[in-house]
Amino acid sequence: MREYLLTLCITAAVTYLLTGPVRKFAIVAGAMPEIRARDVHREPTPRLGGIAMFFGLCAGLLVADHLTNLNEVFAKSNEPRALLSGAALIWLIGVLDDKFEIDALIKLGGQMIAAGVMVMQGLTILWLPVPGVGNVALTQWQGTLLTVALVVITINAVNFVDGLDGLAAGMVCIAAGAFFLYAYRIWYSYGIEAAAPGTLFAAILMGMCLGFLPHNMHPARIFMGDSGSMLIGLVLAAGAISITGQLDPDALNLYAGSEKAAVHQTVPVYIPLLLPLTIIAVPAADLVLAIVRRTWRGQSPFAADRGHLHHRLLEIGHSHSRAVLIMYFWSALIAFGALAYSVNSASMWIVLGVVFLSAVGLVLLLLPRFTPRVPVWAQRFVPPRYRRRRRAAEAAVAAVAMAAGEPEETQEAVRTTGERAPVPAGVSGVNGATAIGPRSRFLDRQ
Repeated sequence: MREYLLTLCITAAVTYLLTGPVRKFAIVAGAMPEIRARDVHREPTPRLGGIAMFFGLCAGLLVADHLTNLNEVFAKSNEPRALLSGAALIWLIGVLDDKFEIDALIKLGGQMIAAGVMVMQGLTILWLPVPGVGNVALTQWQGTLLTVALVVITINAVNFVDGLDGLAAGMVCIAAGAFFLYAYRIWYSYGIEAAAPGTLFAAILMGMCLGFLPHNMHPARIFMGDSGSMLIGLVLAAGAISITGQLDPDALNLYAGSEKAAVHQTVPVYIPLLLPLTIIAVPAADLVLAIVRRTWRGQSPFAADRGHLHHRLLEIGHSHSRAVLIMYFWSALIAFGALAYSVNSASMWIVLGVVFLSAVGLVLLLLPRFTPRVPVWAQRFVPPRYRRRRRAAEAAVAAVAMAAGEPEETQEAVRTTGERAPVPAGVSGVNGATAIGPRSRFLDRQ
């Protein structure tokens, strides 16, 4: 565990320290596109944050290669080299897109080529554990197609959700944390060395996101761009593929005891099928909804719009920071809920806890839809948006009427109704201002 944490800290430190110089380089290089219709930021912000994240990835792999225990990952497996090859290719495509805005189909082709490079070096799905059937061996073409599909879907899901400051980096960090705990449990508790590469990938991914987040939180000083979003999506997919397709379920020795006990014990075998989907559940749902929405309108699935989940949270009435935190909450609930179920699938408390937290999340999600009537004595303890403004407006109008020297009957009418009696045109008031002049507009502003 200490070596994994050391790798994580080195990756985070390198990413954090390089992000500042990369920001200056992005400004000099002109990687500051104009604000588009779908953007939510108000000032041009430099991109190319993926450069710092890529060098953080390289630093993490270099440090892990020189550690005593993690060095065995590089000696016994070719997966780290496969990851570095695919990451370098997808990173170059992202850098070009951040600078020159390349076509979406070209990016899709580059993503497939990067996935193919990893497959050629051994990072592929070899078999699938299917409940009720057992291990299903895949042919070379089946494994290649499934691997490429998973990589492309994960990359685009993360890329689609990168719409608010700190959103993509935080959600991927939460997903990587859940995946790290799951992979480390398989590696440490069951003593399976095949889970070590996936554990290493998750630790490095957490370091990349944690090092970049301080620069990317609202208001962001730099964006990761496609060079960063596609990179972390590929690393996340690589960890899921390493656990799903390389781990032999028979090595867990879980098929013992009664049939009911065996079903509960084999849950960790089937979780690799579900956990890669749960950790990207929110981005994947956003991806599917975007494709359906754009296709229904007769647009290209790659046409950008303002219909993503984070845009809808802003339209409901959430602030920028609160929308990001709500997305964090749902990602953590789904990912860590699946992780807890894999540890103890027979516990009903886990299911009840997930249901309760889901209800809390729905209340927080729909909170701007409701404006409760707060009692007078409690108004000083709630945000201004929940306070009653009528009494304040009546007091302001009455104060203006008193300052104007109006009769007591008029002041009483103002206090009770909150409205001033109409004054005939041409009748001067205070300082010669008529009822139709600037004085009425001043009252409205008050």
